[in-house]
Amino acid sequence: MQKRIEAISEALESATPIRRVQLVQERIDLERALSAPAETMDISELEDAFVKVAVSYSGRKGITYSAWREVGVPAATLKRAGISRGGT
Repeated sequence: MQKRIEAISEALESATPIRRVQLVQERIDLERALSAPAETMDISELEDAFVKVAVSYSGRKGITYSAWREVGVPAATLKRAGISRGGT
């Protein structure tokens, strides 16, 4: 969302008046979405499903522990899935 807000700022410089209004509204909507409190959700079912297939999927696709960690998968979840730093 932040990248889109930046792109809007650049586009505003050369926008026609009607496009300018549309871009300003889009920016307002994006800023509001960014500042809104994040919805909390129970991801335990999704996590359980991930744990069941993560080792085989990682092996087939060549995805390492480090790659999973970099995209935000918690270390504890990877441990439950049987994925370790040294490989599965």
